[in-house]
Amino acid sequence: YPVGAGMGTEEFREYLKGALFLDREDPVGAWRALSRFQEALIGRLSQGRELRIQAPGTDLRLSVAGRRWINSDGRRNMPSGEVFTGPLEDSAEGEVRFNLPAFVGGRRVEGVYLRFKGGEVVEARAEVGEEYLLAALATDEGARRLGEVGIGTNFGLTRPTGLILLDEKMGGTVHLALGRSYPETGGKNPSALHWDLVLSLREGSLLLDGEPLVERGRFVGVSEPHPF
Repeated sequence: YPVGAGMGTEEFREYLKGALFLDREDPVGAWRALSRFQEALIGRLSQGRELRIQAPGTDLRLSVAGRRWINSDGRRNMPSGEVFTGPLEDSAEGEVRFNLPAFVGGRRVEGVYLRFKGGEVVEARAEVGEEYLLAALATDEGARRLGEVGIGTNFGLTRPTGLILLDEKMGGTVHLALGRSYPETGGKNPSALHWDLVLSLREGSLLLDGEPLVERGRFVGVSEPHPF
């Protein structure tokens, strides 16, 4: 699984054009439409208290009560397309198996499994790169807690690349960051680490207070239709 999913330079350039909506007749309009969808998604998320992520090897609950969701619609980084917040620091309960590999620090990390109790990682392993994972968790006290939960909305990102800043924006994925929170979300977890790990929900679901929000990689029950 090489970085870029084995794409050559020209193929990767075309991939990025799709990710930036530059292959669309009106790219600016496309970003504005995605921003409206994300505002509607945040409107629903802001009314909820608990997220539950379910997928093969995954059943994890997080509280987001009182936290602020951020609309990342191209003003922070590009390609963009996500909404995110900081879960309550002691709320993570359950287990998660991240099914998308990543390249971090020049290393491949794949098949990461984490079990949480009282918001803290109490068990961790990886099929590839376990030594790197355990070292990251030992960075400091905050590295064993979550600083972010994000939901990817960009369906122009059509396949994983191993590059976290791309893969975390893929439509129908959820990502969790070990370590530092973003203060603007209300998150309070301090750490020198901020490492996003990505989970595709093509075989899973994301529930908000027990009601489906993402099912098999597609959004459901959002008042504004997804533009793509």
